[in-house]
Amino acid sequence: MKVEIQRLILSLVIPLLLLLMLYAIKILEVGMGWDLSHFGIYPLHVKGVIGIITSPLVHSSFSHLMANSFPLLFLTWCLFYFYHSIAIQILTALWISSGCFTFIIGSPGWHIGASGLIYGLVFFLFLSGVIRKYPPLIAISLLITFLYGGIVWSMFPFFVKANISWEGHLSGGITGMILALLFKSYGPQKRIITDDEESNTDIETEEESAGNEQDAT
Repeated sequence: MKVEIQRLILSLVIPLLLLLMLYAIKILEVGMGWDLSHFGIYPLHVKGVIGIITSPLVHSSFSHLMANSFPLLFLTWCLFYFYHSIAIQILTALWISSGCFTFIIGSPGWHIGASGLIYGLVFFLFLSGVIRKYPPLIAISLLITFLYGGIVWSMFPFFVKANISWEGHLSGGITGMILALLFKSYGPQKRIITDDEESNTDIETEEESAGNEQDAT
């Protein structure tokens, strides 16, 4: 029990640090009167390349940041708690790959915010749990479906407002699914229990046959 509590707390460290960094950046931006939107992704333009790395750190407003805060904290905690051995690799790959996809398919304009990362986490956690067929991970998949199943509509241009980066959402979702498939053999796995009852029965049958032959002799 003590070990589980310790693991629970440790799994919150990076998610909390990430969230604190996002708020520190936003507070600094507002306090200094800066506009950090140019650190977002500008698709297919050299000025937008840096955004592949920096765009999840920048938000248009505090309301934008607050809307992303709980999903980001909860989903990154799930990643580090249930997939702790591969969490850093998954988070890094989601961060960069979703940014690359957005850079390629995005419409002209600045794409900012951690929504792409959130979508990547949602789809990774959902599909990975289904693929692995490990009960605790399946439970997380079901919880993710219950909490965030409706976000799938925001991955298409027909259902979002003009200023919403559906391309970022779609990029995150695609990246999450790809990583769930690529990493299916890494991290937590379904426990395989080998039943030796049949072999024991065979041994007993052979021994009984040998005994019957001796009796007949």
